[in-house]
Amino acid sequence: MNDVLFARRGGLGMITLNRPTAINALNHGMVTAITERLEDWADDRSVRTVLIGGSGARGLCAGGDIVSLYRDATSGDGRESAAFWADEYRLNALIAEYPKPYVALMDGIVLGGGIGVSAHGSHRVVTERSSIGMPETGIGFVPDIGGTWLLSHAPGELGTHLGLTAGSVRAGDAIALGLADHYLLAERIPELVVALERQGADEAIASIAVPAPGSALLAQREWIDAAYAGDDALEIVTRLAASPVEEARAAAEAIRSKSPTAVALTLASLRRAAGLSSLEEALEQEFRVSIRAVRAHDFAEGVRAQVIDRDRTPHWSPAALEQVDAAEVAAYFAELRDDEPQFSLRRPTLSTSRGAQS
Repeated sequence: MNDVLFARRGGLGMITLNRPTAINALNHGMVTAITERLEDWADDRSVRTVLIGGSGARGLCAGGDIVSLYRDATSGDGRESAAFWADEYRLNALIAEYPKPYVALMDGIVLGGGIGVSAHGSHRVVTERSSIGMPETGIGFVPDIGGTWLLSHAPGELGTHLGLTAGSVRAGDAIALGLADHYLLAERIPELVVALERQGADEAIASIAVPAPGSALLAQREWIDAAYAGDDALEIVTRLAASPVEEARAAAEAIRSKSPTAVALTLASLRRAAGLSSLEEALEQEFRVSIRAVRAHDFAEGVRAQVIDRDRTPHWSPAALEQVDAAEVAAYFAELRDDEPQFSLRRPTLSTSRGAQS
């Protein structure tokens, strides 16, 4: 069985992630295959629109194949992980600048790498079943796949809240955060596919989309913006814990349960990404952080506790935010050394203007 399926229906090029028992988690072969097909379709005049979705009922994509990353972290040298991320991040950049409408069906679970193949698209569709998140701090890792760019450009500190707590949001919040654009009922997805075969993406989606639910996070921006201000993760947690708002205190508990190093590193990543000039620069920064994080203690320990042994009791080192060394966090962002895997974005030269429809 192929891990990713491709089909043509009318003017629609369809990509279907096809690992339903793993909630379509991305492996290296899937990333390579999608990239190659997108590059082919970019120059194919008969393809008007691209659509990506996931097989099975559980969701679009639960992220990258972290079991493979875990094996590389515990018994390899990290180079397989680096090669995967290099190709994955190039795919993320390709999607972001794709010259044709790229419609992402963000139905069901969409986490980590699933956001990378969807939230950078031109037309991002969520449903009442959508659950979208960046859970990395819970496994001793940091948001990547351009996640630091997306979260750092969300309104106020909403992205910081989501990134540090490793939480998930529903459709209305996803749209408010800037991770999605349109809302429709899941039962109407087949109608959307048929419409996309015959019409341009804007027209097809407009004919089926309905008003999105409200955003609970937007309604809480006052305390979120105040609590998450600044560059010190410990101060943020202290403010949250002292808040009279129940949701804020719950956020403090959630952050305290995550990898202290990953929390501090995620906050630093978001602040730095906010000052960068492009998604491409953010991806290059994420690569430096990712290849170093995968070799650190907390990533292997986090995956062990959550995925391998599933005892849900990770033993972080250091064990508390108070013990995180700021200099060690800063070292993750240093330029790549000659003995480390190298990464550069090969920006494809695609002639058609983005979003053009025939």
